[in-house]
Amino acid sequence: MLSLSKHKMRFEQRPVNGLIRERTVTKIYLVRHGQTAWNKEEIFRGRTDVPLDETGLREAQLAAGYFRGKEIHAIYSSPLLRAFQTAQEISKVCDLGVTPLQGIIDMSFGEWEGRSLREVREKDQERYRQWREEPHRVKVPGGETLDEVRVRSMATLEKMVESHSGKTLVFVSHRVINKVILCGILGLDNSHFWQILQDTTAINLIQHKNGKYILSLLNETCHLKSLEPLHGKIDPLERVKPDF
Repeated sequence: MLSLSKHKMRFEQRPVNGLIRERTVTKIYLVRHGQTAWNKEEIFRGRTDVPLDETGLREAQLAAGYFRGKEIHAIYSSPLLRAFQTAQEISKVCDLGVTPLQGIIDMSFGEWEGRSLREVREKDQERYRQWREEPHRVKVPGGETLDEVRVRSMATLEKMVESHSGKTLVFVSHRVINKVILCGILGLDNSHFWQILQDTTAINLIQHKNGKYILSLLNETCHLKSLEPLHGKIDPLERVKPDF
């Protein structure tokens, strides 16, 4: 397991007239991409470049509305199309460009990519069981581990915080990346992966202040309310099972 101490930025606070000066606050809106056909069909995506489907594009447009009127200084996205399309919709209301960021690209699922959840569950039973029960111990042949994902994604987050001090950023990424980053800032190891939900176009807000991360918003999907008649009512417990 990785120690969180490796993933926290430390700043020395210097007294000013006998008082500790409060550091500026850097904000990162961490957004998951919209729905793709492979989300709906429960197919492992990973590095496979799957575009948004019709519903996913609408979700992205609604997520963009959440940022209307907010002061955003920069938008970064995983280079994969499903994330980049989502970021582009957000960029339209912020009047900004989108910069691809390799460090928040989706986890590589290796041999599982392009295979359905059902197929993996039936043909790779022990590894799938471990993925559900001990995700931090799994390495799919040809893929990444959650620890490997955590190292690169947290390093990217810290670099962006350092280079954009006092600014407000948007990161558009993926379910796995978001979960691992959220575990990281909360001081949780990757065994807690399944205890954090990330719905499509979920919005999270991370603040960095005085050398510490603060989670201000988690899995916000209020912007999708108008899609409820299309999606239908979903039992929250049922959503936890596939978490796709």
